[in-house]
Amino acid sequence: MNRSSGRASRKRILSFLVFVCAGLGLTGCTGSSAPTAAGKKGDQVVPVNVATASLKTVPVEIEVIGNVEAYSTIGIRTQVGGELVTVHFQEGDTVKKGDLLFSIDRRPFDAMVSQAQANLARDTAQLSQAKANLARDTAAQKFSHAQAARYQNLFKQGIISQDQSEQFTADADAKSEAVKADQAAIQSSQAAIEADQATLSNTQIQLGYTTIRSPIDGRTGNLMVKQGTVVKANDIDLVTINQLSPIYVTFSVPEAQLGDVKRYMALGKVSVMASPEKDSTGFERGVLTFVDNAVDMSTGTIKLKGTFTNESRKLWPGQFVRVVVRLAQRTNAVVVPTQAVQTGQDGVFVYIVKDDNTVDARAVTVGARVDQEVVIEKGLEQGEKVVTEGTLRLVPGSRIRIGGGPPPGGGRKKKG
Repeated sequence: MNRSSGRASRKRILSFLVFVCAGLGLTGCTGSSAPTAAGKKGDQVVPVNVATASLKTVPVEIEVIGNVEAYSTIGIRTQVGGELVTVHFQEGDTVKKGDLLFSIDRRPFDAMVSQAQANLARDTAQLSQAKANLARDTAAQKFSHAQAARYQNLFKQGIISQDQSEQFTADADAKSEAVKADQAAIQSSQAAIEADQATLSNTQIQLGYTTIRSPIDGRTGNLMVKQGTVVKANDIDLVTINQLSPIYVTFSVPEAQLGDVKRYMALGKVSVMASPEKDSTGFERGVLTFVDNAVDMSTGTIKLKGTFTNESRKLWPGQFVRVVVRLAQRTNAVVVPTQAVQTGQDGVFVYIVKDDNTVDARAVTVGARVDQEVVIEKGLEQGEKVVTEGTLRLVPGSRIRIGGGPPPGGGRKKKG
């Protein structure tokens, strides 16, 4: 029994050793085939689309966000008090300069004008009377002085007494004083007439204020006072009118760009384009017309304004818009499609297509974006090819096939 159990133990040990060797053999086979698989993966061809870097004339632009500002904003107030009897427009109407907006009860002012006219007529009549009195008293004065002179001669000749002579002299002096009184009355009447004319002019002006007209072309806002309300002079705005054509767009640019802006403005008109956010109908075009006289020290920017005709009324006061200031045209700029530019941990780069159909990552410096293209300031030359699609599967050294689609031969290679 002991001999047979010993043989069984040796058989178990031998079987175990055979199993271990077999396992080691399998492990060795697996390790030797791994580099081959890796080599096949490294030889994969990535389908891509490419574009050629080209030279173009591109605009030199500044892109910012701006705010639309009414060219003129007028708050309409009444200059006289009274009942607001008629409102001649609807809220939100477009009005022209001179259009009638409001009418205030004019009856009290009509009465004031009539009274001023009556006072003027009265004082004019008094002036006429004073002039007539002057003419009469002047004639009487001349006669009295002549008569006093004659009686003075008769007195000297001893024909009449001294009392008679002095009586005629006193009468001539009285006539002279009457003339002076008439002259004073004329001056008083003339002064009264001037006062009456001033009062009449003032009351007519007050009467004119009972009709309120638009001082500008524009669009009316919310009506603050309703028809029938008794209003006070210079109390509140009845309505606000915004002038929409032309219109301003206000925006700020970094102070570092102020030199370029001033230089190009000195050469001629600088174009400004503006478009409301999410508006795909295109830009409104205007001209840069204002540069502020100081840089905002808190933000390091300077305020600019563009003036737009705004005939289509696309721009609206208070609206935020995209603003593009076109300073000039830049010739022979290297451009590539925007999708060719990639961003990595080391910065911006593009995949360059080499002559052996492999790619290499090259760092570039990008400039302005123009539509679907971007200007490459440094790192790329005209005629070089860059990858535009398929970049997610690329690493430096990857082999590519231009044009996309499956590789020739129907896909993956068969295992040998």
